[in-house]
Amino acid sequence: MLSYHEQLTLRLAAGIGELDEAVRTRHIEFLLGKQQPDGGFAGREGASDLYYTSFGLRSLAILGELHGEVAQRSAEFLQTKLSGHESVVDFLSLIYGAKLLETAAGIDLFAQAPEGWQQTVAETLNSLRRDDGGYAKGPEGMASSTYHTFLVLLCLQLIEQPIPDPQSMVKFLLSQESEEGGFREIRASKRAGTNPTAAAIGALRILDALTEEIIEGTLDFLVEMQNDEGGLRANTRIPIADVLSTFTGMLTLTDLAAFDEIDQDAALRYVRSLEQPNGGFFGAAWDEVADVEYTFYGLGSLALLHTPSDFQLD
Repeated sequence: MLSYHEQLTLRLAAGIGELDEAVRTRHIEFLLGKQQPDGGFAGREGASDLYYTSFGLRSLAILGELHGEVAQRSAEFLQTKLSGHESVVDFLSLIYGAKLLETAAGIDLFAQAPEGWQQTVAETLNSLRRDDGGYAKGPEGMASSTYHTFLVLLCLQLIEQPIPDPQSMVKFLLSQESEEGGFREIRASKRAGTNPTAAAIGALRILDALTEEIIEGTLDFLVEMQNDEGGLRANTRIPIADVLSTFTGMLTLTDLAAFDEIDQDAALRYVRSLEQPNGGFFGAAWDEVADVEYTFYGLGSLALLHTPSDFQLD
């Protein structure tokens, strides 16, 4: 059975395939130009890192360009990170990047890894488990995070390790639901957000714990997040839409078979307004620089808005 990430990659690739060749080409050229000499990808400043490299690889994968020299150079960069001690976010970036390279280019980054490495990784991840059933952002963190709980779940899926006590994880996720709909990032948060809501719904889908009541509250919340720009906002206190929230919100609506609950034409106009003539996407109307992270969200948004209506995963 395909993991959540693998299903998402296939879905986005199907949508990207519907775009004009000229559109795909300019974004491919933008991304290839962002690959660093060491094979990784960097943010707006600094050296290559796992986080941005993951977005570069995910974008190239859905564009069908993760192969050959580009893939080999990326593998060499990821190889240098195998012995490091990474955060949950960076570790997921490493694991997912490795899986993409294996699937798209036949490169097995873990071919020389010691036997039982998956179990060792799972034990490390599970050290972040807290008494409420969720997972903290790091070893020193006391509060469980909706987003990091989702990330740990994705990591365990990718390395094919069992989910310990899934019912406690479900209980934590449900405790993060806001009375007004949507989900909070941490228990102390005062309001729900688009991105933690996407994480919670993704996790609950994997855990087969979605109910009609949860779906209804989530839809009410996400529909409210679309503003006059056409994109989705991060939460009710932020007036400006951004392409990250637009992507995660639309993905959640797609997962809930409710994409038609928002104005898709307005969303498409918004995403196109952030697309740059030489490739790449700005993050929002305030932005002035295109980077690989927001380019993935922009491409992902276009893919969701162009996915064939008859697309199905086997």
